[in-house]
Amino acid sequence: MIFLDAAATTPVRREVLEAMWPYLTGEFGNPSSHHSLGDAAATALAGARAATAKALGCRPGEITFTSGGTEADNLAVKGIALARRAADPRLDRVVISAVEHPAVEESARYLERVHGFAVDVVPVDTYGRVTEEALTAVLRPETALVSIMYANNEVGTVQPIARLAALARAQGIPFHTDAVQAAGWLPLDTAALGVDALSISGHKLGAPKGNGALFVRGRTRLEPVIHGGGQERGRRSGTENVAGAVALATALTLAGGTRPELADRVAALRDDFIRSVLAGVPGAVLTGHPSERLPSVASFCFPGTSGESVLLELERQGVICSSGSACAAGSDGPSPVLLALGIEPAVAQTAVRFSFDSTVTAAELQEAAAAVRTAVGSVRALGPTRGA
Repeated sequence: MIFLDAAATTPVRREVLEAMWPYLTGEFGNPSSHHSLGDAAATALAGARAATAKALGCRPGEITFTSGGTEADNLAVKGIALARRAADPRLDRVVISAVEHPAVEESARYLERVHGFAVDVVPVDTYGRVTEEALTAVLRPETALVSIMYANNEVGTVQPIARLAALARAQGIPFHTDAVQAAGWLPLDTAALGVDALSISGHKLGAPKGNGALFVRGRTRLEPVIHGGGQERGRRSGTENVAGAVALATALTLAGGTRPELADRVAALRDDFIRSVLAGVPGAVLTGHPSERLPSVASFCFPGTSGESVLLELERQGVICSSGSACAAGSDGPSPVLLALGIEPAVAQTAVRFSFDSTVTAAELQEAAAAVRTAVGSVRALGPTRGA
């Protein structure tokens, strides 16, 4: 099997398992307990927080551990917007881009539906990029928060986050970025990016599912969305997942140590793969920005096919990939991200995403490109389908 769906999840790294194992077995204490087991857990949690903060270029107190990227996005979008409006009732607008992950979009829509916020959606260009002009056009004195993802999970387009954040900062507006897909591939220094909040998820980095983190800059107001015993400095109540925090910190540290070299290597393999697919499949369309994209993502539309049929044929040949986000459970309509890029709905239904982890090889991608040519040819030979 050739696994090319790393944007959905990655296998747990051995080093991560070894680091977290003691806190699943002998050192199983609750970090809030005042005895030796609790103290050991608290020490491990503090170490994980410090390591995560180092990877993000921030202070340990600015890190909140969560159950994953979705919770981190919810806490950032709802928490910052609600806290800002509580301090100033005029702040009742939230800005998101047209290509956000559902965790951000649905959080904004919740604020609109339940709390009366207005949601301003920034359009993207045909590559999925938010321009500075487009963002400037929607910023208002009433804007409570801007949330624009660092790198798109479906087409891989990377946003100019530092420049966009600077526009918001100039108007005193907090800026959050969903960096779940960027982690491990792009720089995460929160000071250099100029963001006030940043979300990450462990299982995209070689940690288990069910752990993540949110950076929130020190003086940024934040209303908690989970209430209880006041853990995580009152920002996220609930007994902390010590093993998960250790896993996330370990995965981040490992990724940061080899990131530049791995990113360059995988980007070169990605470009070769893209060239092979475009040369071998007539009518294939690359989606996303041709150069400002994640090293790990190559996404296409194959007019004249059904994306799901191509996926089934590829799996039959031993290549595992996806039609887009694995987070839109139960959805069988065209991708809102592709529609935002201006792609026709019928063509959007033919989308296939290939995403790589750091271990992918040139041989695997050569074999996968050959499988794509065969799979698309086989599906097209069956006759006209959606996207023709």
